[in-house]
Parts: sequence; structure tokens; C-alpha cells
Amino acid sequence: MTSWTRWMRGWWWPGWLLLLAALVWTGLRRADPALLIQGRPPAPQVGFQAPDFTLTTLSGADFSLRALRGQGVILNFWASWCPPCKAEMPALQRVYEDYRDRGLVVVAVNVTAQDALPNVRTFVDEHGLTFPIPLDTTGQVAKMYRVHSLPTTFFIGPDGVIREIVVGGPMAEALLRTRAESLRAPGGE
Repeated sequence: MTSWTRWMRGWWWPGWLLLLAALVWTGLRRADPALLIQGRPPAPQVGFQAPDFTLTTLSGADFSLRALRGQGVILNFWASWCPPCKAEMPALQRVYEDYRDRGLVVVAVNVTAQDALPNVRTFVDEHGLTFPIPLDTTGQVAKMYRVHSLPTTFFIGPDGVIREIVVGGPMAEALLRTRAESLRAPGGE
């Protein structure tokens, strides 16, 4: 028997052991089947289920994205110091007013971890914003959604699946209206 053969006989089992460990690890890391949509776990990507989150709104109410299932959602991440955010907020408010009774909700998550609460209140009052404003005080939701630039907007269908992501802005009102039409819940007139 050659030294190569002896060496291979002594080392085959660690390879199999490593393969077995990898298979066990993969099985343990599988996503909860209840969270899968068409076999895909929630992820902040087009074609995937939008990850759920719960935050407190500016008015003090609890807000959960899951509660909006069955409606189209424009999910916008913003801050009061962000010039493109300031520029697109009036258009978001007009789209919300025109489509809220037709199966569409605008949600503007303030990345409060990068903002100051008094500035957020002033901004909302000055712009007359009436849609939900959840406060991401820790930045965890922005991190979960991989928001690296403000504004970032997710267009989510009534089924909870992300249809489009727009990074940066300001978005034109015509673009928002086109997306609003495509996101409306079935039966939304």
C-alpha cells in the first residue's frame, strides 16, 4: 500500500463528517414554512414577502405592517433633514388622499435613529401629513430593510410581496400615481 492510499484511508471520514455537519446546519437554518411565500422567506427584495415589523407611530399608536395585508402599501423611509424626502412628501400625501379609499396605504417610516423627534413633529405638522408615521428609534427596521440611503421606497402588493424598490428621490407624483394604480387591492375602485 502506498503512502497516498494510507493517507486517504485516514482522512476520508473528516470529509464525510464535514458534509454531514453542513447538511444538519442547513436543515436547522431553514425558514419557518408559515413565513414562506412561493417558497421564499421574507426579505427586502423584489419578489419576496416584505418583512413584518411593529413600531410606535408619531401619535403613540402601535403599527404593524402585517395589519395592512390585503392592501397595497407604499412604504417610505425618510428623515426630516433629507432634502429629497422633503421634496417628495407633498406628492406622497396627495397620493395617499386620492387612493386611501381605493385599497392603498402610504406609510412613512421616520428613521428616528438619524433624526430628532421635535424636528419630525414639526415636519409632519408643516406638511400636513395624515398617513401613518412609524418611528424607527433604534434603526433596526431600516437595517432589516437594508436602507442605506434616504429616501428609500418599497412598493408592496396586497399579497405582501415587494413589487419595486426605489432608492433616492424625490419621486415624481406621476410615478407614485402609476405605482399606486398597480398596487391597489382587488375591488379598490
